[in-house]
Amino acid sequence: MTLSIPKQYTLAELIYGLDDVVLRGDPDCKITGVATLQQAGSAQITFLTNPLYKKYLTATQAAAVILTPHDAKDYKGSVIISSNPYYIYAKIAGFFEQKKHRHSGIHPTAIIGEHCNIHTSVSIGPYCVIRDGVKIAERVVIDAGCIIEEEVEIAADTRIDARVVVYPQVKIGKSVRIASGAVIGSDGFGYARHKAKWQRIPQLGRVIIGDEVEIGANTTIDCGAIDDTIIGAGAKLDNLIQVGHNVRIGEDTVIAGCTGIAGSSVIGKGCMIGGGSGIAGHITLADNVVITGMTAVSKSIREPGIYSSGVGGVVANQEWRKNSARVHRLEQLMERVKALEAILQKMEES
Repeated sequence: MTLSIPKQYTLAELIYGLDDVVLRGDPDCKITGVATLQQAGSAQITFLTNPLYKKYLTATQAAAVILTPHDAKDYKGSVIISSNPYYIYAKIAGFFEQKKHRHSGIHPTAIIGEHCNIHTSVSIGPYCVIRDGVKIAERVVIDAGCIIEEEVEIAADTRIDARVVVYPQVKIGKSVRIASGAVIGSDGFGYARHKAKWQRIPQLGRVIIGDEVEIGANTTIDCGAIDDTIIGAGAKLDNLIQVGHNVRIGEDTVIAGCTGIAGSSVIGKGCMIGGGSGIAGHITLADNVVITGMTAVSKSIREPGIYSSGVGGVVANQEWRKNSARVHRLEQLMERVKALEAILQKMEES
């Protein structure tokens, strides 16, 4: 059995090339991993972003902590100072990520169709099916049991995990990550009513996925009915998301799990959509809109901001908070109304 050697980097190596960082401490300090403030050991690095965890800062055993300038003022140990500690943590954590290495080549159990253009550096795992006319660029990894249908194009450095299905003519950009169980390009939900029956509408569009998109496990993205379904570059989709036909998701938008987006809706750039949200069809969300979890969006949102919903549909988050507080006081308000009614009745009788 071969024992893996723990990765080890100096603080100077970990922050090399990063903007907006200042190291206060020993640049040659050896770091072997990352951990939370509570669990970090003497060779690990940690970070603080949530004020709730500041109480653990003085007692942490970490070799170094990533802090804002404000939090770093009173900290005596080694510190990496940044205005965005969470981002710096994300960059540093990448040094310690356990990445699975796949050797280039096509597994003997894989089935490859005719007229495919597959770069020699590509890795295709066991029992994959690659249909006719597929184009796969440099360093793409396709794990076991995937089905890539006709005329799909996959750009360089993309990774497709096990048991993903990609339907015909889908285009996938560079450095995309698609997790297990995702289905890309299946038919959209389109039917025409005629004489108490439903006639299926052919779905003739494609799915176009931009560069550096991440798609979570068991997420489904339907092909367009006529126009294409488009996922903009840098978008991040969590697990168990349903994207309907003709939907357009803007660049760098993030969507949490169990969200459903009905057909032909347009979501702007840089949006954040909380888990379990539902977005109706044929509406538009402006750039930089934030939708809190479990929100039902039934109308277009034209201005950036934070939006939530409960009874009465989606409203600005601040208004929703006020209304929610009022709901909890309804019983008290009703008692006051009854008291006022009793007073008015006495005044009328006298």
